[in-house]
Amino acid sequence: MLEIGQKALSFSLSNENDETITLDSLKGKKVVLFFYPKDATPGCTREGNEFSEKKTEFDSHNTVVLGVSKDSVASHKRFCEKQGFTVSLLSDPEGDMVEDYGVWQEKKNYGRTYMGIVRSTYLIDESGMVAHVWSPVKVAGHVDAVLERVSENG
Repeated sequence: MLEIGQKALSFSLSNENDETITLDSLKGKKVVLFFYPKDATPGCTREGNEFSEKKTEFDSHNTVVLGVSKDSVASHKRFCEKQGFTVSLLSDPEGDMVEDYGVWQEKKNYGRTYMGIVRSTYLIDESGMVAHVWSPVKVAGHVDAVLERVSENG
């Protein structure tokens, strides 16, 4: 995982509208990257909805919110349309970004061990440095905690 004070790693991924989003294009804004395991699952749906509900508050703090998973652009499009998300979702099908950011880890569930995305969130400041990291994330109360941290930093 990247640490606070470290330079955020650059990325170039397609969103749900097949538009390319890069970290460089967001310089001068704060960026919240929330990594989540899978489209249309209960926790991921709740997290996406809660970030979407608070989008105008994040906007007022010069902050862009982006979700990231290994799901396809088409899957993200369906997920966003079905849920009415106002935040953008980035598709990382090859898993390069989830590996670069250290969220692709060994997980255990019902005695089974497998590799997957550990729900994690990064706050990147206007100059591209990691300002805060939440990992692993419990969905309940998380979006409010991120918004509080963003508002503390101007």
